[in-house]
Amino acid sequence: MELHDVWFVLIAVLWIGYFFLEGFDFGVGVLTKLLARDRRERRVLINTIGPVWDGNEVWLLSAGGATFAAFPDWYATLFSGFYLPLLIILVCLIVRGVSFEYRHKRPEDRWQTNWENAIFWTSLIPAFLWGVAFGNIVRGVKIDAEMEYVGNFFDLLNPYSLLGGLVTLSLFTFHGTVFVALKTVGDIRTRARALAQKLGLATAVLALGFLIWTQLNHGDGTSLVAMVIAVVALVAAIAANQRGREGWSFAFSGVTIIAAVAMLFLTLFPNVMPSTLNDAWSLTVTNASSTPYTLKIMTWCAGIATPVVLLYQGWTYWVFRKRIGTQHIADAH
Repeated sequence: MELHDVWFVLIAVLWIGYFFLEGFDFGVGVLTKLLARDRRERRVLINTIGPVWDGNEVWLLSAGGATFAAFPDWYATLFSGFYLPLLIILVCLIVRGVSFEYRHKRPEDRWQTNWENAIFWTSLIPAFLWGVAFGNIVRGVKIDAEMEYVGNFFDLLNPYSLLGGLVTLSLFTFHGTVFVALKTVGDIRTRARALAQKLGLATAVLALGFLIWTQLNHGDGTSLVAMVIAVVALVAAIAANQRGREGWSFAFSGVTIIAAVAMLFLTLFPNVMPSTLNDAWSLTVTNASSTPYTLKIMTWCAGIATPVVLLYQGWTYWVFRKRIGTQHIADAH
């Protein structure tokens, strides 16, 4: 296996890690409106991800940085062609981080309500747009012979990619609901399990349609295996949630995300951005990659830094592993 192939796999792993972790993160943000009945319950939900949300975004920074260094032409075409949706995602992530930090800085009801609304929308919008973006990457976009995107914003809003957006939004929300059931106690835990059951069924319908569409148009034998794993894991997550096994349900919903994202990358390889104008103009792991020397240096750096990141992030989740409830929330001043 060549180094450019290795880095394609590593970038896929980084995106899988990001969607697994930030997926429930976004889901919890959406649940601040769907599940929480009052401000105290919203504080419970926010506190479940309070210690980890910023660490989860490290995976996005790593994926973007690795793409820039390992596949500069892919990075340039992607971020120029998808400029508007990626800019919207970036603004949402900035506002979302500010919302977590500023929501409790003042006691006025209007102040806190505005920041809570911001948390909801800046969780929902990226969860949807990431599906739209990856749907277009797999489907292919208008790339010319100069490796430049020549389409427009509305070309990205096609039925396949919009369905992909609905799948990521519903799947992340389901993943987040199961996470809340795993991390809370009392009435909010019971309601989270009930909501997860409804969301799981809706997600199963959307995901099955999207994955079958992907397999029929772009798949092969390996992607079919990943699709089957994703579907079986989603069914298992719904079943485990119904039995009150939140830990297993969360694990299986995570496997669903892992297998589904892996399927997208399997259908993509050896392309990184297919061209709908001419197959010969598609960006591939070969023509879009950096020099072998650059990839070699990056491999050594990644081998040293990655274990450190995994250790400190794993330690964070271990320290904040206990459940919380409304009884753990102090009265507002």
